[in-house]
Amino acid sequence: MAERESVDSAVKQRLDSDVARIEQAFEANGLGMVGPIRFGIDGLVRTALEAIPPASKKNRLAVVVDTPGGIVEVVERIVDVVRHHFAEVIFVVPDRAMSAGTVLAMSGDSIWMDYFSVLGPIDPQLERNGQLVPALAYLAQFDRLVAKASSGQLTTAEMVLLQKLDLAELQLFREARELSVELLKKWLVAYKFKDWTRRASSGQVADAAYKVSRAETIATVLSNHERWHSHGRGIPRTVLQSDELKLKIDDLGSKPGLVDASRSYVSVLLDYAGTRKLSSIVHTVNFF
Repeated sequence: MAERESVDSAVKQRLDSDVARIEQAFEANGLGMVGPIRFGIDGLVRTALEAIPPASKKNRLAVVVDTPGGIVEVVERIVDVVRHHFAEVIFVVPDRAMSAGTVLAMSGDSIWMDYFSVLGPIDPQLERNGQLVPALAYLAQFDRLVAKASSGQLTTAEMVLLQKLDLAELQLFREARELSVELLKKWLVAYKFKDWTRRASSGQVADAAYKVSRAETIATVLSNHERWHSHGRGIPRTVLQSDELKLKIDDLGSKPGLVDASRSYVSVLLDYAGTRKLSSIVHTVNFF
């Protein structure tokens, strides 16, 4: 027991040191969140933020996130909690924020990535028998089989497969996809686009209607399974900033030491979670 407490203390000291560098760089409170976004992590985020002493609380929160994705309803609760406590939220992605993690990142006032960092297609997941199941692949397969059936090209094997698909479950997948798209559109307009006044390409005014249109385009592209082909495909900063998506992504490398600090922070969190067999983990200097 004493040995474990000693290890935990050493880990916390390292984490606190890394997050202090991140907090200083952004003049913000720091929050680390690593692992799948499942029910329960929203409660950890709430407890972590409530543990920040009022005297130490700033107006800005820097969230360092590394996640393969998860459940979009949990993302919505996390955003509600974070926005209850902080007016400005920064997302730092040293490695990956996939699927529902991408939706989460899009709720930020800014997103910070380096050349190695990736977001992903907004392919929400549902929990089935203890496993997270991506929605878009199932919907794409169903649509493909229906199209073949309509044209009379369905094979006997495909007919059996189509009959086995659970229509109620497919509807849940559709609703999860639609919720992901709606949340992404709402949050982009409310937060990331809030101070956007002029279009970079033309200099024209970026009014409310144009912001909504841009958010809809981004949501449509990111939720297009045929465009990305894979739930786990990473979308780097260069693609996010390309003419297709035109997202403003800030460069982690522009702040000295931030790349090393954020990578070290996530690495220690992942190692600790693995050692303790934790699915997900949340850290602040006041909560661990």
